[in-house]
Amino acid sequence: MHDTWTPLHAGDRTLVLEFGESIERDIVDQVVLLDTRIHAAMTAGELQGILETIPTFRSLALVFDPLRTTPDELVGQLRHLNSGTLEQTDSESSHWQIPVHYGGESGPDLDSVAELTGLQPERVIELHQSMLFKVYMLGFLPGFAFLGDTPSELHLPRRTEPRVRVPAGSVAIANQLTGVYPWDSPGGWHILGNTPVPLFDGQLNPPALFKTGDTVSFRAIDTAELQALKDEIDKGQFQRSSLRQRDL
Repeated sequence: MHDTWTPLHAGDRTLVLEFGESIERDIVDQVVLLDTRIHAAMTAGELQGILETIPTFRSLALVFDPLRTTPDELVGQLRHLNSGTLEQTDSESSHWQIPVHYGGESGPDLDSVAELTGLQPERVIELHQSMLFKVYMLGFLPGFAFLGDTPSELHLPRRTEPRVRVPAGSVAIANQLTGVYPWDSPGGWHILGNTPVPLFDGQLNPPALFKTGDTVSFRAIDTAELQALKDEIDKGQFQRSSLRQRDL
């Protein structure tokens, strides 16, 4: 693997590795791979001084201890990682299947999305749950994952009038991305449905269900299964591990 990034300084404690200027799966894959290699090297004691890594759409930020390393030292060590010494490093990514109740009160924009795209609502649901999405990055809210890539037939710009309140669990689309709101918040994406699954729990480790590099698929559920899941969650009987799929 050759160098595909440019180092940029961001203060005296952060080095940013920039991989490109667009939102593309290939770029995200490069970010995730190097992030994985860095953590493997840190675990093996081969890389010192890094305190935190922050992967994004097109860059990887490294927060480091300036008393233990320097940006130039880090760049040299990272280029050695890029030489292929950790070529077979596994990404340790997970695949999650998320239950979604599409349409109605759960998905107030399903019909308008169908109208804007010239599709039937059933076809919108079929397309959306047929995709294997990838977690491009986390941001905006704790646990909010930007998922690519929404089927091209469903690409729409953000709503012209954002909502003041989008309910937690809303599954929404904008441009080529899909997102699931972990909290009630303002938002301007088109809401297709809702999941009762909690995406962020501060009492769990890790608190966020998704991490960068994970894959996500959606499964349509009816009102009966929606209520059953809500009851299970309210009783404290729900296990997030039940959403992890062993085979893609």
